[in-house]
Amino acid sequence: MQPIEALLLEPVGCLAEFPSAPFHEIAVRLFGPKGKSNSSASRSYWRLLNLIDSVKTPLDVEKKSLAETLEVEAVDVASIYEDVIPALVELKFMGIQILVASSLSRKAVSRFIERNSLGEFLSGVYTRDDAGGVKSAPLVDALDGASLAREKTMFLTDTLEGIKTARSVGVHPILMMNDPDEAQLLAMHNPAGGVVSLHEMPDFIRLIAAQFERGRSENAST
Repeated sequence: MQPIEALLLEPVGCLAEFPSAPFHEIAVRLFGPKGKSNSSASRSYWRLLNLIDSVKTPLDVEKKSLAETLEVEAVDVASIYEDVIPALVELKFMGIQILVASSLSRKAVSRFIERNSLGEFLSGVYTRDDAGGVKSAPLVDALDGASLAREKTMFLTDTLEGIKTARSVGVHPILMMNDPDEAQLLAMHNPAGGVVSLHEMPDFIRLIAAQFERGRSENAST
């Protein structure tokens, strides 16, 4: 893996503990009852994104407003992980570009960033409203908008859908191992790496850079 220059972040499941209920309610009210509520906010969220993506048409004004309202409610009770700010401080000091690339609405993402005072750490913010779609669309928008090299970019995720989405756009999926049992199953899908907390990300990026330089030195000596 080449040295990492940028990290794409999805707030749900990777930056904060979100409630599951609002995402399930959006799914029910927009698409009808399709499956049971899940205790995992991330799984409920990505299930909702799959439903939105399957329709292939933009949400109308009423549905967009409903989704925004419930997403903002979720943001307002979400608890940011205690390691986020220290990790972002260190990553910014290292020169890593930090971008939010989220399938949440622009209104919800803006509220999340403002509520948790994250703006000073971010090089860019991309949402489903900016990208005109969910899942891979915000990632592609971020990559193109910030002129990022895909082979030098990571996407942090805690779901299989997130791993697949990262791979679909050519960036490295990094597993956020929130739940040990689930992480063990997700590791079978060969993410590019994994961290137990965001606090580990700076050292992980340093390790990749060191391995790359070691490989270059060995190749140069042969």
